[in-house]
Amino acid sequence: MPTKSQMNLTRQRAEEVFDKVLKYSTADETEGTVSSTSYALTRFANNTIHQNVAEEGASLSVRVVSEGRMARASTNKFNEASIRQLCENALVLARLQPPDPALLPMPGPQTYRALDRFFSETAQLTPQTRAEMVAQVVARAEKDGLTAAGVFSSGASAFGLFNSRGMKAYHEETMSEFSVTMMSDSSSGWAKKTAPYWMELEPLELAERAAQKALASREPREVAPGRYTVILEPAAMLDLLGFMTLDFSGLAVHEQRSCFTGRVGQKMFGENINFRDDVFHPLQTGAPFDGEGIPRQRVPIVEKGEVKNLVYSRQTAHKLGAQPTGHGFPLPNEYAEAPLNIVMDGDRSSVDDMIRSTERGLLVTRFWYIREVDPYKKILTGMTRDGTFWIEDGQLRQGVKNLRFNQSLVDMLDQVETMSPPQRTAGEESFEMVVPAAKIREFNFASTTKY
Repeated sequence: MPTKSQMNLTRQRAEEVFDKVLKYSTADETEGTVSSTSYALTRFANNTIHQNVAEEGASLSVRVVSEGRMARASTNKFNEASIRQLCENALVLARLQPPDPALLPMPGPQTYRALDRFFSETAQLTPQTRAEMVAQVVARAEKDGLTAAGVFSSGASAFGLFNSRGMKAYHEETMSEFSVTMMSDSSSGWAKKTAPYWMELEPLELAERAAQKALASREPREVAPGRYTVILEPAAMLDLLGFMTLDFSGLAVHEQRSCFTGRVGQKMFGENINFRDDVFHPLQTGAPFDGEGIPRQRVPIVEKGEVKNLVYSRQTAHKLGAQPTGHGFPLPNEYAEAPLNIVMDGDRSSVDDMIRSTERGLLVTRFWYIREVDPYKKILTGMTRDGTFWIEDGQLRQGVKNLRFNQSLVDMLDQVETMSPPQRTAGEESFEMVVPAAKIREFNFASTTKY
């Protein structure tokens, strides 16, 4: 088991561990990833806390290259004997692999832009503080006869990435999350937020938002399936956009697995659609380097509806005659690269403004159980959840029973009428992004549900 000293992974400690890797590795090239995580969670349901857990872990992953053959092995023990055995195991595995003629030499030293995303207040957040906050959220639920359930978590991570050619990369950050669902006998409301600094979560504000949605959507009525003007709150936008991120991979386009194959440089979406990958945005999280230690770049992906750029790992860039953008995953992997820090531009409208401008339509809090129907047309299906409302004459009239949608994401992004300012958003079907709420024409709902 990892020792307590392994959990406190400073840059110095990470470099010391890799020095031991270099001591024992006899491979042509050696890469080491040293990481540690600490994570704590308070879970509540039926208006009471029913689980509090905390876990810590540390790991060392070594990738070796020998005569053009590559393999990786991992351990959670940092003593000399374990590291020596790890290096031997990785080399044995590498020699069993076929040579990879496309494998590049490991990168040398790199320069990174500093990102400060570690907050001691988050790392040191106690179970007592989490419990006290949950108690206030439960009190808000009980005030209106609602039942609350959710999660309040916090933690810290650190990792260093080094190789035998002199590359040294290190990053640490904290993360916290608050998610709450408020339920009545016939309705529910939901809200969620994540942030490196836990005070930015504002759990009581999230609880109030979820409670108001649950109260306003009581006794929902049924609406017929069809095409409607729809207002998607940011979480709903995020969970749809997440199904497009792998399509911006240079290798996916080259191998004709992407919906953008043959369409890079073409206008596919509305003139008002712009998004980029930007790890340096103040509302984003993550390290300033990718899985091989290449510095991440800010990449404009879509500009005025046109697919402008793709992202590239070192190997894909070399294969296609492009420049690496710092979006590669640790080797070996099957995905090559992807943008993981999406920032979508918005506009100045608020959700209230969008509602007031809508004669007939629907407001969607979030989606769930989303599945891809057609990967090339980017047709998705899924269901609304935790707050779906009928809009008439510029007002929210009442809650409606959930609907199943069947919608092309490409078509949807060509039908966006207006957007709110973007915000850091968390959902349940994709990773966090900075995205707006959006008012969209002709969104296709294929069927109704009974709840």
